Amino acid sequence: MQAKAIAKHVRMSPRKVRLVVDLIRGKSVGEAYTILQFCPKAASEPINKTLRSAVANATVKAQDQGKVLDVDDLFVSEIHADPGPILHRFRSAAMGRAAPIQKKTSHITIVVDKRGN
Repeated sequence: MQAKAIAKHVRMSPRKVRLVVDLIRGKSVGEAYTILQFCPKAASEPINKTLRSAVANATVKAQDQGKVLDVDDLFVSEIHADPGPILHRFRSAAMGRAAPIQKKTSHITIVVDKRGN
């Protein structure tokens, strides 16, 4: 049984988010929670929130089918951080010029699945 959660327009560059995403890919949900809790990166907070949403989606999906789901059986089967839209801003520079700034965003997708499928 698969369940998915997507966090869109996270105000963080995909390159920074992928550093944390690679840490929990393929891990069990409990182990992923522990890694995210003690990871010093700022990207761990939106990833943790998205992971909890995916687990909640799996629980609700199992209840709708009349099954009981043990959260300990779930693992992160698929996770990726894709680039979102870029916010273009300008900052003043030397000699009256303007320097462009790109504020990048990410789309975080997490799919959890039951072990043994």
